[in-house]
Amino acid sequence: MDTLPDTTAETVGDSAYRRIRTDLIFGKLTPGQKLKLERMSGAYGTSISTLRETLNRLCSEGFVVAEGQRGFEVAPISATEFQEIAELRELLESHMIEKSFAAGDLDWEAHIVSAHHKLAAMERLLLSGERSDAESWKQCDFQFHRALVAACGSKVLLDAHAAVYDRYLRYQMIAVVFRGEMAASEHRELKELALKRDAKGANKVLHTHIHDCVAHALRNSDWLKPVAAVKDARSEPRRKAKAG
Repeated sequence: MDTLPDTTAETVGDSAYRRIRTDLIFGKLTPGQKLKLERMSGAYGTSISTLRETLNRLCSEGFVVAEGQRGFEVAPISATEFQEIAELRELLESHMIEKSFAAGDLDWEAHIVSAHHKLAAMERLLLSGERSDAESWKQCDFQFHRALVAACGSKVLLDAHAAVYDRYLRYQMIAVVFRGEMAASEHRELKELALKRDAKGANKVLHTHIHDCVAHALRNSDWLKPVAAVKDARSEPRRKAKAG
């Protein structure tokens, strides 16, 4: 006899997925950390079988690595991957800005102004030395960048951008990236350029915004410094050869 779908189990599974994914993105589960099924089952309130399905799903998204019979661990990070993710984010976002700036209406403009107002308020708190609510800050940051591209007219692009942004955000949170007034100034420029429908100018600012964020992380993050140092050391002979 057919049975009704177990909607409770589905709800528990979805809840565990969202919580684990959030903890991965915001660095509560750290790169290389072993994910013990028994311990996580209790912490996230789900069965081991559901948890295994959730972790396999997160493997496909690049947040978790399956170690065969040894189980699962949090995906490692590297300077190279961060740069590649940043390039992909810029490629998508630049294209979406062009489409969105051309199609946006007054409601779109109002959404951008509102999103920037919230982000600017969070940035003022950070500039004052308050660093306790990093998650809210980055959520406001995402909502602002999302508002810029919201009128692009493509759900496929929006979904792809959200997925890439989450992987980019994971690096930002692990590296604790906040570039101070420079980042806040770039956000103000992006808002003004959006209201002027200047997609070319906005994409120049976006390039600087993303590139400088990555450079700042590579210089200052304890997680990424060793990798960045190796890369710089390998590049030094080539720089000297060119100089000679």
